Amino acid sequence: MRARAIMVLGTSSHVGKSLLTAALCRIFAHKGYRVAPFKSQNMSLNSAVTPEGLEIGRAQALQAEAAGILPSIHMNPILLKPCGNMSSQIIVRGKIWGKLTASDYHLRRIEELMPIVRDSYETLASQNDVIILEGAGSPAEINLKQHDIVNMRMAELSNAACVLVGDIDRGGVFASLFGTVELLDRQEQDRIRGFLINKFRGDVALLEPGIRMMEDRLGKPCLGVIPYLPQLMLDEEDSLGLPEIDSNNIAPWSPASDRGRPLRIAVIALPSFSNFTDFDALRSEPSVVLHFCRSHKQISQADVIILPGSKQTVDDLLWMRSAGLDKTLLTYARKGLVVGICGGMQMLGEEILDPHDMEHAGRTSGLSLLAIHTTMRPQKVTKISLGQLLPTSLFGQSMLPLQLCGYEIHIGETRYLDGAKPFARLGIRSAPEDREQLDGCVSTDGRVFGSYLHGLFDDDTFRHAFVAAARAFHQLDPITLVVNWKQKREESLDRLADTVREALDMPKIFAWAGLPYKEQNSEEEKH
Repeated sequence: MRARAIMVLGTSSHVGKSLLTAALCRIFAHKGYRVAPFKSQNMSLNSAVTPEGLEIGRAQALQAEAAGILPSIHMNPILLKPCGNMSSQIIVRGKIWGKLTASDYHLRRIEELMPIVRDSYETLASQNDVIILEGAGSPAEINLKQHDIVNMRMAELSNAACVLVGDIDRGGVFASLFGTVELLDRQEQDRIRGFLINKFRGDVALLEPGIRMMEDRLGKPCLGVIPYLPQLMLDEEDSLGLPEIDSNNIAPWSPASDRGRPLRIAVIALPSFSNFTDFDALRSEPSVVLHFCRSHKQISQADVIILPGSKQTVDDLLWMRSAGLDKTLLTYARKGLVVGICGGMQMLGEEILDPHDMEHAGRTSGLSLLAIHTTMRPQKVTKISLGQLLPTSLFGQSMLPLQLCGYEIHIGETRYLDGAKPFARLGIRSAPEDREQLDGCVSTDGRVFGSYLHGLFDDDTFRHAFVAAARAFHQLDPITLVVNWKQKREESLDRLADTVREALDMPKIFAWAGLPYKEQNSEEEKH
C-alpha cells in the first residue's frame, strides 16, 4: 500500500520547516507508524553521508534520525551545493551529476530530474505508512513556480495534505501567511489544510484575535502556535541557522589569567563555509566558548583556531589573503593551536592543484603549516569512516589510543610530503573489507593538525580528549563537566517533538493522513 503524505510548506526559508518535519517524523514513529522524510530538492552546503557512502542534505539525515531509521538517498534525491558565480554542483542520488548555472538548471530540471524524484518518492512510499514531505523556500515564488519540483508539484504527486508554517520571530507573520495562500492557484490553495505559527515568544492570548481573523480570511484552521525553542542544538539546513558572526552582542576576547575560564575556540567563518554542524558538539561543552569569526582581534585572542570545511577551498583561501586573515593565522600559529577540517586542512598544506577546474583552476600556494599537497579530482569521496588516532600525544599532551569516527565529503586527493606525520588510520564503515588508509596530518611540533573527517568532534571520547589537551596546553584548569552528545541530541529531539505535540492539533494532522491518533503520554510512546 502506498504511504499517506503530510507536507510541510513555509512562507519563506528558515521558518522552521526542517525541524517541524523532524518533529512530525518522531511523533508518528512514537505512535508506531513506519515514517520517513522526503525533500525532492535541497540547496545546502551542509550535507551528510548515507551508510552506502552517498551524499544527501543534512536536514534529511536528521529527520531520518528522528524517525529512528537510517538515512537514504531517496529521502533527498537532488542536492544543490552553491559554487559561486550563480552556479551549483548538482548531486543526484548521492553522486555528482553536473555543474549548472541557476538558469540552466531551472530549464532542465523538470524534464530530466522529475522522473528520478518520482521514482525515489515511490520507493519510500511503498515502504512506509506515512511520508513527511518538506518544501523549500516558499511555494509562492511565482517567478520560479513553472519549473518548481519541490513544493506544489510534489504535493500533487504525493497527494499530500499540506501545512503552511509562518515564522512570527521575523515579524509580519499574518501578511506572510495570507500572501502565500493568495498567490497560489485555487487547486493549490485547496491542498493547504491549515496553518501554524512558529517561534513565538510571549502570551499566546495576544495572538488570538489575529489567528481568528486569519482563519476567517483563509477559511482554514490554525493548528497551533509553537513556542520559540532556544538551545536545541539540532542540525540546521543552511547558514541562516548559524550564530551571528562577530556579533556586537558578543564581547571581544581579551587576555585573561583566569585558569578556570572556558577554552576559546575561533572557527573562521569562510564565505563558502560547509558542514558547520561539525562544531555543534563543541559549542555544547560547558568548558568551551566557540565563536564563528572574521575579526582579526577575536581570532588572535583564541586558544584554538579552526579552519572549517569549504565548498570553494581555493576561493576561500584567497578571500582570507585579501582580508589579511592568513597573516593573523600564521602569526598566531607560532605559539597557538590550529586545526583544519577537510577543505580547512587542504588550506593548511603546501599547495592545492586543480587541473580539472573542479573549483578553481590552476596552482595555489597553501599556508604551509602541514607537509601535504592536495590535487582536486573529478571524483568525489563520500564515505563513513572509522579509525584510530595515530599520534601518542595531542597538543603535547600524552594520549591513550583513541578510536575515531566521522564521514568524508571531498574532491581533493592529498599526498604526504617528506617528514609528514599522519593524523589517523581509517577504514570504511560500510566496506570494512577495504584496505585501511591514512588520514590527515600533524605538524612536527604537534600544535597543528588536519583531518578529512567531518563529525570528528561528535564522538564524546575524542572531543573530551581534544578539549582536555587544549586546556592543558594553555595551562587552564582541567574539565569538571562534560556533555554526552548522543544523549543530548536524543533529548533535544524528544524536547522538540514533545513541544510540537503539545502545541499542535495532532489528531487533526493524523486524520489528514488517514491514520488514527491514540492518546498516550509521551513517555509511554517512547517505550
